[in-house]
Amino acid sequence: MDITLTGILILICIIIYSSWDTFYRKRNLPPGPTPLPLVGTLLHIRRGELVNSLMKLWSQYGAVYTLYFGSRPVVVVCGYEAVKEALIDQGEIFSGRGPLPILEEFTQGYGITLSNGERWRLLRTFTVRILKRFGFGKKSIESKIQTEAQCIVEEFRNSNGQPLDPHKNLMDAFSNVLCAVIFGDRFEYKDQRFIKFLQIAEETFTLQTSNWGQLYSILPTIMKYVPGPHHRMIPISQELEGFIHERVKASMETLDSTSPRHFIDSFLIKMAEEKNNPNTEFNLKNLLITTHNLFVAGMETVTTTLRYGLLMLLKYPEIQAKIHREIDQVVGGDRAPNYEDRVKMHYTQAVIQEIHRYSDILPLNLPHMVTRDIQFQGYDLPKGTEIYPLLCTVHRDPKQFSSPWKFDPTRFLDESGKFKKNEAVMPFSAGKRICPGEVLARMELFIFLTTILQNFNLTSMKEFTETDITPKLAGFLNAPIHFELSFLPRKI
Repeated sequence: MDITLTGILILICIIIYSSWDTFYRKRNLPPGPTPLPLVGTLLHIRRGELVNSLMKLWSQYGAVYTLYFGSRPVVVVCGYEAVKEALIDQGEIFSGRGPLPILEEFTQGYGITLSNGERWRLLRTFTVRILKRFGFGKKSIESKIQTEAQCIVEEFRNSNGQPLDPHKNLMDAFSNVLCAVIFGDRFEYKDQRFIKFLQIAEETFTLQTSNWGQLYSILPTIMKYVPGPHHRMIPISQELEGFIHERVKASMETLDSTSPRHFIDSFLIKMAEEKNNPNTEFNLKNLLITTHNLFVAGMETVTTTLRYGLLMLLKYPEIQAKIHREIDQVVGGDRAPNYEDRVKMHYTQAVIQEIHRYSDILPLNLPHMVTRDIQFQGYDLPKGTEIYPLLCTVHRDPKQFSSPWKFDPTRFLDESGKFKKNEAVMPFSAGKRICPGEVLARMELFIFLTTILQNFNLTSMKEFTETDITPKLAGFLNAPIHFELSFLPRKI
């Protein structure tokens, strides 16, 4: 009896598997591992090594391949040429936002990051325009960045050369730049409201990029019923939304419709203009979620990039010394660095570009989605197909970069030592969904790095190895190892 039952179960499993395999191979999707019922191709992704697993499949299946997150087909696009074709050459068709289940239950399609269609177009156009009005790429925002850079220099100076982890200091400073644009003012670093706000924002990003968050994005139907920290994503996101809502209410009380002071004011004025439009996208929910999106995307990523940069300078003191010399020659010691200085600081620009490429802060990018049926690289992608453009494969593409796993700023210098761009560096993504905060992030990184190095020599008691600095490429966020360094005052 037991033997008969076992045989029947085996036969049923074989039939299910064969039907599943036949059904999915009838589609003209790119090749990939054969999916299993319920779990799809999850067995091909090693726990805690999502990105590394996807890169191995790149070497096995080529520039375009298909995975299954449960029953959902996901097309992974690898290497510069294929990613460029998708995000830039066919940018309109690949401009949809794919699902990100760990956040979707909270955002419900509102905001700028996870919305689609007309809502996304309206919110993005408005957000980019308002951010430019309040200084993105201009002198007005540069002065705010310089203020925070000087504040952080004082924080480091007060450490008296003792080793410290710079993470919190950097997070405080970068967050204050965003607060100045979105809320209209900065916070003192010891302000308890500010401390709580940053704790909430950081936990939100940590949960989103954790192994639990990754599993939730791959198998949301199953993970809804599995206990774990991923269930804290909604309440912690609501806490952050609540903090933002308090700032919105404060802005409402002092709003002058003829003179907006910051991003929230501008959105509130737009809401008032469209109050009689029943289909308007300028409502309170979109304001709260868009502001939430801007903070979550703009705080941790820039902080992590600069942390990686400081680690590289500890590992390669000769690179630090060259930047010191360039700062001394171009800026000197009598004034603060400004963004225009970069035009004369070719080596520093090259180092920052290599930090972007090498560190691969967001190796997966956020998921995209095709907005209509398309034939891509010889395969048929139906409307709504999820797309994962792997930015790490662009930055590690041997056709674009010799020795891609080596940290080498000179790859961005021409024969005369001038900085040269390479379109295969995409730290902010590319095409229609490129990060709206790219200009601000580039200004911040240049001014902060040069201001810190204008004032300090960076040292560490630890000697870092190649293994220490090599990106782990584990999940959605690639962070450096924990490290401490000393900021020793220097004189020019």
